[in-house]
Amino acid sequence: MDMLWNGWGDPAKAAPLPETVTGLLRDLLGVKPRSAPPLALEDIRLPGSTADPAALAALARAAGGEEHVRTDAESRIRHTRGKSTPDLLRLRAGDVSDVPQAVVLPASHDEVLAVLGACAAHGLAVVPFGGGTSVVGGLAPERRPFVALDLRRMNRLQAVDPVSRTAVLQAGLRAPEAEALLAGHGFTLGHFPQSFEWATIGGFAAARSSGQASAGYGRFDDMVLGLTLATTEGTVETGRAPRSAAGPDLRQLVLGSEGAFGVITSVLVRIRPLPETRHYEGWRFASFDVGAAALRRLAQDGPRPTVLRLSDETETLIGLAQPDAIGAGAAHSDAGCLAITGYEGTAEDTAHRRAQAAAVLTACGGTLLGAEPGERWAHGRYSAPYLRDALLDAGAFAETLETAAFWSAVPGLYDGVRTALTDALTRAGTPPLVMCHISHVYENGASLYFTVVSAQGEDPVAHWATAKHAANDAVLAAGGTITHHHGVGTDHRDWYVREAGPLGIAALQAVKRRLDPEGILNPGVLLPTD
Repeated sequence: MDMLWNGWGDPAKAAPLPETVTGLLRDLLGVKPRSAPPLALEDIRLPGSTADPAALAALARAAGGEEHVRTDAESRIRHTRGKSTPDLLRLRAGDVSDVPQAVVLPASHDEVLAVLGACAAHGLAVVPFGGGTSVVGGLAPERRPFVALDLRRMNRLQAVDPVSRTAVLQAGLRAPEAEALLAGHGFTLGHFPQSFEWATIGGFAAARSSGQASAGYGRFDDMVLGLTLATTEGTVETGRAPRSAAGPDLRQLVLGSEGAFGVITSVLVRIRPLPETRHYEGWRFASFDVGAAALRRLAQDGPRPTVLRLSDETETLIGLAQPDAIGAGAAHSDAGCLAITGYEGTAEDTAHRRAQAAAVLTACGGTLLGAEPGERWAHGRYSAPYLRDALLDAGAFAETLETAAFWSAVPGLYDGVRTALTDALTRAGTPPLVMCHISHVYENGASLYFTVVSAQGEDPVAHWATAKHAANDAVLAAGGTITHHHGVGTDHRDWYVREAGPLGIAALQAVKRRLDPEGILNPGVLLPTD
């Protein structure tokens, strides 16, 4: 199944907002119903593909047949941009200026190499396309014309080594299918980001994804032991051992490269035995500062839960920590801050960690709320993007951004980003509701995930661009990183340049010139074009 072309996920899962939420939007933020529905897919007027017939023929030969090169309007529209709110608003308005000339579907590493060679020979840029879930402009290159390289046919579990507890997964394999295939061997990746239902293994690696159970299983880049990269100059293979002193780790050069250096075609990953039991529960803290201190205690001194998250007062009040129950917390002004803890593993291990963590959280001022909040979170953990689409349908603007910093910098980062967003959108005439949660924790720091809701105003895309720029500036000013797990894309690129520094960026551009001398791989994404 393809994702909804102008929204998130499965159309059958879309649901209207509860009346309590529409009333809150109207009364608090001045949200007005949309004056007209978005355009239907058949109403989108798309110019014909201008790709050279000789180029299309070369692509067909490379991908194993003409049926694997699509130039029809629907296929091209479905591969236009990603799923950020600006992406969707522009598409719903009929803006298809970033449409690919063709969609190419190779089935093997060698076919990817051949497709890249054909594109280089015919001057076509290439955008690797997995689940299409990018929210940072990662699928809209600066160079035209371009083709979308859809990896969905590369969807196999190639090997499982139960002794080493490793597996080789092709890059186009979607996360649910990967979990199902590994479960057949008694294993799991343990990687469950909010995009889990649609994202792919290659996308996880290319953007350094971080799943909601990262406190226990680690980030995806922690799981990758090796990978295979197809470039216009040939193949790069990494990963002969779990760790090595043989020079700089080339895996780390490819992880997070977002298609700018090449196309990840397979990964060797660490796997874990399927957990015997899973248990999620909720805790209440009087304030965000108090709750953050409790999370830091667990992250630094243990025992560390598998899932560990904390919503601030506003997010708790609105109920966003449990998307399926949105608005339910609005009647409880003393809601404080909701933390979610989760434990996965053997029955003995989870019971031990739960008991030890409960003692720490209680000593830090937490109140146990029982299993119900945790189970509601687990049930609705992939629902937030559907909620975003429902907000757009109702005339509201909703978007997210994330960052990370060392623990000592987290309070200033939290305050700085909230202030920047509030001030910028209020000046634009669309005062926002800004919510935040700690989404991932480490011994030395944490990630902050912000959700912003406001009225759309006359030009919501322009309003958001101004606010996002202000927030990005605030992130760097407070000592945060410009992205923790969404990736750089084009939206964060200029701030990534500032974060990495001129010499660091020059070194990466030198790598790109060696691996991609024609400059066709996702040009303008991650790195500025020369």
